[in-house]
Amino acid sequence: MNDMNILNDISSGTRNSRPLGLADHKAENQEFSNGGPGRCGTRTLPGEAEAARPSRAPGVDVPRIERAVREILLAIGEDPDRDGLQETPRRVARAYRDIFSGLTDSAARHLQTQFEHESHQAVVVSGIAFNSTCEHHLLPFRGQAHVAYLPHKRRVAGLSKLARTVDVFARRPQLQERLTEQIADALDEHLSARGVVVVLEAEHFCMTLRGACKPGAVTTTLAARGLYRSDAAARGEILSLMKRSPQGS
Repeated sequence: MNDMNILNDISSGTRNSRPLGLADHKAENQEFSNGGPGRCGTRTLPGEAEAARPSRAPGVDVPRIERAVREILLAIGEDPDRDGLQETPRRVARAYRDIFSGLTDSAARHLQTQFEHESHQAVVVSGIAFNSTCEHHLLPFRGQAHVAYLPHKRRVAGLSKLARTVDVFARRPQLQERLTEQIADALDEHLSARGVVVVLEAEHFCMTLRGACKPGAVTTTLAARGLYRSDAAARGEILSLMKRSPQGS
């Protein structure tokens, strides 16, 4: 079975069943949702503290966004001073601060959380929900990420940190194609993985709410690194694991 057929199976399984996942490697969704620390007996390896520091990009200018939103409301013919809209500029500014929080975060900060384990098996986490923003129209696109890596040099990441890495890059103005590549590059770089595969499936609201107006259309992108880029059979095996339902069907 070629890569395209397997990707089609992954997409079909995601839409027609519960979120995909492997029984022995599920994302720690509660920890991820609550922003809590990793609890997998993990530790930072020596010499990685400097690389793991978060980006020092400027923070979000909330008052400036408030002024801009007020101007948008005026431009579309609304009255920003009426009851229902008086607090809208402030609410939008605070929402943007959260939606684009990945601009001031770094994957290195999360992927430093590793532990030693002698492993020759792939780690696959499927069905990681994500929300991002199309940089062309500033409209949402949302879907699921499926990530896999083959550990190297006894270095294994905390599972929730893979989900956090997806979020770091998703919470920015994005293209799905670039988002897929950035996640794969981060896993490749910070885990020194022997191989990496990332598959994203998403529905884009710029296709749903405007333009073509085609709700339900799903875009699938794939990025592979290392062994999984050069070895089609190994890549196919990982893609087959990603398409499995929680029951393994």
